[in-house]
Amino acid sequence: MSTPHPPADHPRRAGTWLDRLNARHPWNHNDAFLPWVLTRLPVRRDRALDVGCGRGELAALLAQRFEHVHGTDIHPAMREAATRRCAGLPNVTIDDGHLGELAEGEGVDLVTMVAVLHHLDLDEALRQVAAILRPGGRFLCVGLARPASPSDLAWEAASVVTNPVIGYVRHPWVSQGPPPWGRVPMADPAESVGEIRRAAQGALPGARIRRQLGFRYTLEWAKPEVPGP
Repeated sequence: MSTPHPPADHPRRAGTWLDRLNARHPWNHNDAFLPWVLTRLPVRRDRALDVGCGRGELAALLAQRFEHVHGTDIHPAMREAATRRCAGLPNVTIDDGHLGELAEGEGVDLVTMVAVLHHLDLDEALRQVAAILRPGGRFLCVGLARPASPSDLAWEAASVVTNPVIGYVRHPWVSQGPPPWGRVPMADPAESVGEIRRAAQGALPGARIRRQLGFRYTLEWAKPEVPGP
């Protein structure tokens, strides 16, 4: 039975209860979007670059679809995990390369970022993506944004409400310990979806950004083909 006048600490207690429920049925928000990436790959699949490759799950999946996959991560523990995950995949390279340095190379057909863009300088990173992609190549990004507008806050609230439901569907058994993916480097996003959209319009004309459940947004862009003679 609900009380008409909840105590002053009711929101805090509700948040604690929700945290406990989420912990019972954890799910990896980033891995949940890997199918979204895999269904939007470019036609030409020579070289792929996974920026901030983490433990290497996406790099290993891309290795089945591209001639060569280059995963980068500045965190030694993540590189070590990705190297272990991709052991036995001769077409995968894992190192600590920076996007700006790689943008001066021969170019790639795909750039992916999953929960990475908010760790980088937004405008510079988008310009570098545009530079490194070959004509016809694609940029596929799953990101986090700072809620700012009423629409942002509505999506944030929807994610809060649906998070334990999705967790139960994806992980119906009660977790007996910490999630198997362990700790990953985290940072609070500084830009809102609106700010990211404006930056993308300047660097990646025609880019499509959509808010998603799971406290995420998706950004996709295809670099225009070079017109024929």
